[in-house]
Amino acid sequence: MRLLLQGPSGAGKTMGALLIAHGLAGGDWTKVAVIDTENGSADLYADLGEYRVLRLTAPFTPERYAEALGVCEQAGMQVIILDSITPEWEHLLDYHASLPGNSFSAWAKVTPRHTAFIQRLLLSPAHIIATVRAKTEYLLAEKNGKQVPEKVGLKSIQREGLDYEFTLVFEVDLRHQATATKDRTRLYSDQVPVRLCAEVGETLRQWCQTGTQPKPEEGVLRAIGQCRTLAELTQLYHSLPVEQQTELKAQFQAHKYHLQVAANTSNSPIPLSSFLHPQPQPTYGNLATRA
Repeated sequence: MRLLLQGPSGAGKTMGALLIAHGLAGGDWTKVAVIDTENGSADLYADLGEYRVLRLTAPFTPERYAEALGVCEQAGMQVIILDSITPEWEHLLDYHASLPGNSFSAWAKVTPRHTAFIQRLLLSPAHIIATVRAKTEYLLAEKNGKQVPEKVGLKSIQREGLDYEFTLVFEVDLRHQATATKDRTRLYSDQVPVRLCAEVGETLRQWCQTGTQPKPEEGVLRAIGQCRTLAELTQLYHSLPVEQQTELKAQFQAHKYHLQVAANTSNSPIPLSSFLHPQPQPTYGNLATRA
């Protein structure tokens, strides 16, 4: 399951994501992890259960997100919440603005990094819930002979077209009501607002279990996402029939790019031991059990 929750600050995206994750994990909080970029907002709901938190701090590069995702996967988390992925896009916009030359050529250095990040989300063996901050969008409309701003909806603070990559997209309002704006499950496509809760997660879990049998390439996609080195990725690639190599070439290239960038980064890797042995005061690299 790839679920996107978008809405303004105060809409309840974090708590809603946690409740849905609880249902997706079959009621087991210890299989839920939050990658928290929102100044410790995940800690506000510690009374819900013993979920894990990995607090990610700036710089919010796509590679650091992917690294944190890998830590959660290696620890056996079944549901991973990225709260939020807006800082990833804001970081890339700042990076783009700092590049010399014209804007078009600068995007050639930005787009592959973002694409590799999205591919990394799609390759994860875990259920993924991502939150995105949104801002109210207005257009000037004619009213009584005057131009007045008119609210036309919410615009997510992420790259345009992001929703295409997700199975289900909920737009959450300040009344904590969620409306599906994209729904491949067809469970919420009637546009009736719902309140995000564990029952929604349980419904999605059952849908995942009763769906069609996974295609053979889906197992390969998961294996690609679990490769931690270029050597592992190369070995996997050459173990496949030529037909699958050709079919999945884009996914291999995207993950290869991510591994190359990660290998050249100066950031210290997130220690897996910090995830497995929670600390009372979690910081970047430390996952803590919330009790």
